[in-house]
Amino acid sequence: MSEEVKKAAPAQSGTQNERPQRSQGDRPQRPQRGGGRFQRRRKFCKFCADTSLVIDHKDPDLLRGFITERYKILPSRVTGTCAKHQRFLTTAIKRARVLSLLAFTPLHHD
Repeated sequence: MSEEVKKAAPAQSGTQNERPQRSQGDRPQRPQRGGGRFQRRRKFCKFCADTSLVIDHKDPDLLRGFITERYKILPSRVTGTCAKHQRFLTTAIKRARVLSLLAFTPLHHD
């Protein structure tokens, strides 16, 4: 019986978990990128583009653009801010919260 099992099993080369090779024509085609209705604009750092803008913890109107309606700090991948200015923004928002210029949560009224 062991001879029949050996004959029935295909010869394996290399490792045990090797997949059979498929030709390129067998792969399902993915839709092309960029063929949608909308074209996404490239994000840029607002503070690098306009050097006259200064991140200041005493300017809550500027800082409100970088927090959500739940008063969470927006990440740089959403706002497009570079890493350097994102660190400055985070510090400024936290300082403005301590000075009561910005609320910590929606439950803290101005």
